[in-house]
Amino acid sequence: MFHGSMVALVTPMQADGTVDNESLDALVDFHVENGTDAIIAVGTTGESATLDEREHCAVIRRIVEYAAKRIPIIAGTGANSTREAIDLTQCAMEAGADACLLVTPYYNKPTQEGLYLHHRAIAEAVSIPQILYNVPGRTAVDMLPKTIERLASVSNIVGIKEATGDLARGQEILDLCGDRLDLYSGDDATAMELILAGAKGDISVTANIAPKAMHEMCAAALRGDRSEAERLNTPLMPLHEKLFLEANPIPVKWALQEMKRIPGGIRLPLTPFAASYQGELRKAMQQAGVLS
Repeated sequence: MFHGSMVALVTPMQADGTVDNESLDALVDFHVENGTDAIIAVGTTGESATLDEREHCAVIRRIVEYAAKRIPIIAGTGANSTREAIDLTQCAMEAGADACLLVTPYYNKPTQEGLYLHHRAIAEAVSIPQILYNVPGRTAVDMLPKTIERLASVSNIVGIKEATGDLARGQEILDLCGDRLDLYSGDDATAMELILAGAKGDISVTANIAPKAMHEMCAAALRGDRSEAERLNTPLMPLHEKLFLEANPIPVKWALQEMKRIPGGIRLPLTPFAASYQGELRKAMQQAGVLS
């Protein structure tokens, strides 16, 4: 249903932590103008963990309304409580989102059966298309390929964002699920290779600051044009790495502030990007051509 470069959009904030709706609107325009293929609203990069449920729904609604069908909107609605995830997913559907992205339940470390029942319950409760999201480095739980294969049989579960960066894992998911489930990379550094292997796109942090290049790289990889994809991806590789010098979204919000696209707000327990790392990220931005 979705393909290409899908930006995991930041949520701009003022210094006091309030959501900056004008900057949010401007970011939507920025991505439409630069060819981004879809926007993920209030995912990990959008600080879903620091927004309360009312704010979470309000940001999704704002993005959907302002985008006005110019670009697909996928709402991050995962939670470690199945009931809360159902409520957020229902809110996103009512707001007019095109699909939802649901991270595995974090912290409480469910079993594989628990993961299956959690995602099946949400899909049965809310009819909107849903994309699974596996990122064990942040959640302390790993949804295994066999569990993903089971969930591929649920009609409105349409994709999986696999963020381990493990290409062998990605290939196993492709082999098990075939065309029943679309695979998306959740790791910018390995996204090109995964798309060339059969994934449908990249849910990207790097696309926040290099949207045109990421769109073009993903499009080339989707065409199977390895040489062009490599040409486009090579200048981005330092950026893929340096945007994780500290926990996402700390570096990417600093980068967008340097580009004068958002103010510097970020919510505790996240903190401003350390000065000791700023030179490294600035150099990577210059190499990618997004900062002079």
